Amino acid sequence: MAAIASDVSVRADGDPLIIAGVRYRSRLLVGTGKYRDLEETRRAVEASGAEIVTVAIRRTNIGQNPKEPSLTDMLPPTRYTYLPNTAGCYTAEDAVRTCRLARELLNGHDLVKLEVLGDEKTLYPDVPQTLEAAQILVKDGFKVMVYTNDDPIMARRFEELGCVAVMPLAAPIGSGLGIRNPYNIRFIVEAAKVPILVDAGVGTASDAAIAMELGCDGVLMNTAIAAAQNPVAMAGAMKKAVEAGREAYLAGRMPRKQYGSPSSPVGGTFFP
Repeated sequence: MAAIASDVSVRADGDPLIIAGVRYRSRLLVGTGKYRDLEETRRAVEASGAEIVTVAIRRTNIGQNPKEPSLTDMLPPTRYTYLPNTAGCYTAEDAVRTCRLARELLNGHDLVKLEVLGDEKTLYPDVPQTLEAAQILVKDGFKVMVYTNDDPIMARRFEELGCVAVMPLAAPIGSGLGIRNPYNIRFIVEAAKVPILVDAGVGTASDAAIAMELGCDGVLMNTAIAAAQNPVAMAGAMKKAVEAGREAYLAGRMPRKQYGSPSSPVGGTFFP
């Protein structure tokens, strides 16, 4: 866990998110799918302030289809860090193949988001398959940010394996249910030596703030922004929520009490 800051007015550049040795000002990572078009994608990403954007290699054109509009035209890789992900993969073999394709398309880019799903209805991860894929990818030189369940033991296993970040779900992908088990998230954060980012399940700004108040290093989201009635406005709200949640965490909240206590001292008052 991060040390409590003595000055809560934390500047973004003085409290960076560090992933695989690279410093980022923003602790919000956003996806690029599910928007109406690429122009809305661009506007929402810009409003979010995110510097890392996830890209579903199987669903997004980043140059493999030269006759179709490319995401790279709207979100240039010179400005954003692309995080290719293995969305839609249900086996370790497919996930590894997808990451290798991404590395080829992005000229040797090695930072990837690994997810191997185990169920089409809940989109929960298949953890054994994810472990198998992570082992192969780490040995192959990839810097793996791994999507997993909210099990503290498995989070530790992925860290020991060499993953550069662990991303436990808050709730099923795209559900918008918020953080269903804050205690497990807290356990994972307290034990980790690599960045912990909540991934999946965030529905609105308060969910993002709670994740950050629990001590998470960041939040990754897509549907919560893309499926909002006004995605660009929601992207701005999420930016503020992540920043506020981080600052509140560093400030250190007051202890919870069973009974109330007066805001003003009663001693020394003019009237008894």
